Amino acid sequence: MNALSATFQSDLPLYDERRPALKLRPAKAWHHFRELLKNKENTEEVFHIFESLPWRKLKPTALAFLGSDRGQRLRARESWLPAILDDHARLREMPEGSVAHAYCDFMEREGLTAQGLVDEFAKFAANKPKFEDQFLWYLNRMRDVHDLLHVLTGYGRDALGEACVLAFTYSQQPSPAHLFIGYMAGLNMKKQVKSDAPVLKAVREGQRLGKACPRLCEQSILDLLQLPLEEARRRLNITRPVQYHAAHETWRALGVDPYDLLGKSVQQAA
Repeated sequence: MNALSATFQSDLPLYDERRPALKLRPAKAWHHFRELLKNKENTEEVFHIFESLPWRKLKPTALAFLGSDRGQRLRARESWLPAILDDHARLREMPEGSVAHAYCDFMEREGLTAQGLVDEFAKFAANKPKFEDQFLWYLNRMRDVHDLLHVLTGYGRDALGEACVLAFTYSQQPSPAHLFIGYMAGLNMKKQVKSDAPVLKAVREGQRLGKACPRLCEQSILDLLQLPLEEARRRLNITRPVQYHAAHETWRALGVDPYDLLGKSVQQAA
């Protein structure tokens, strides 16, 4: 993280026009998805897929928000989300049962940090041109709310949970990469574990649930963290993912651990 990322700067341009326009490269996306199947923890492959299947309306969407008073107030108040999200001592001071406590519980249980995702992205972007503009803040927000989405939606970090979060996110920020990874991962799960678990229905449900939720990266995360978890879900129109839990129940009835599906895939591919 550099200083410009960590502090609010009022004089940054909205958008650096030297930024290259990303192009759809489905063959490259397919290559990196195959690599991702070999190791689901290889986050760099995910970044490659998103670069290959960009959200075409990202620029006008981001600039519309950044050009609003609300967007500028939020950028000043929450200039760097990882610093907020990784300060668990401060988050634990918020009320019991709040989103903050649920988030800390989730991240500590999974051994994750918000800065960890930033560091993974930094490896991917190490040799790429650097641009300092307000658009970068918006890009960072889209990345940095990912784990918070797990908490708010109730999707776990199992293979299906990740696919559903991506489908949910597609309806928030529609990069084709979200649906590509989500549905291809779903098809891979159906291939690896033969059952009538509603895998693709769960992914589709995640996409539908995301449509009802306002774009999370444009919300005040500080305000959300202080709310009771169920109240935050109500305000964001997030309801319980029925098909996801049904798929888990089906797998468990067969003696299959939903959190070990990709582990089986790796062993079979080796």
